Amino acid sequence: MPASRPPAWYLVSLRGQGEHAALRRAAARHGGALLPLSPWRIVPMQDAASGQALVQALSAPVVVFTSPAAVRAAAQLQPLAVRTGQHWLGVGAGTAAALRRAGIVQVQAPGRMNSEGLLTLPALAAPSRVGLVTAPGGRGLLAPTLAARGARVDRADVYARVPVPLDRRALARLAAADAPLVLALSSEEALQRVLSQLPGALATRLRHAPVVAASARLATVARDLGWQRVLVAGSPRPAALARTAADALPTNA
Repeated sequence: MPASRPPAWYLVSLRGQGEHAALRRAAARHGGALLPLSPWRIVPMQDAASGQALVQALSAPVVVFTSPAAVRAAAQLQPLAVRTGQHWLGVGAGTAAALRRAGIVQVQAPGRMNSEGLLTLPALAAPSRVGLVTAPGGRGLLAPTLAARGARVDRADVYARVPVPLDRRALARLAAADAPLVLALSSEEALQRVLSQLPGALATRLRHAPVVAASARLATVARDLGWQRVLVAGSPRPAALARTAADALPTNA
């Protein structure tokens, strides 16, 4: 068999352990390979208190899921089913797709796939009560804004992000990478955790790579942390991140 061609570039992913597959496939479609730097692993909640909080959240007139991981973890706790008159919302297309796979046919998601976009949906204009299915940390804008709009927020943390040390083999691959790097950024928390663990030389190399941010807010975070070349994909979806990353590369990469 002929030797496989080396990748033309590398997309650095900061997603959790086991959460890189879609981004890997998306990078490959543009001639790239993936370098995963996972700062955490996703652990679904299994305790009775989490189950009770989920039951309460799912009884609200409006139910919001903040990630595909939240959908998967909630479905492990109990079957998901819409009640008459409810609105079920996902923060983006990926979350909406996960809800449909779980059996929820009518799902609303914003075109602008972040908390700011979600808050523009009519169902969240002046809700009386919202069930928020999520995890500790992240999406900090949602609950305070909904409360300011007069809503009671019933929060169910259905999974946890458990910090893990960066994998030594991943660090070695990053150090040995002999093609251009592009950093995919869809979580400020993930970026901060990775930077706190990266050795100085690798942190410097990563800071010299272009960043493809899922949103304008994350682009600002990257610039504030010292990145010079920052592009906005406008979506956390792997296809959008990889396409924008490929466009960021020199033509001879």
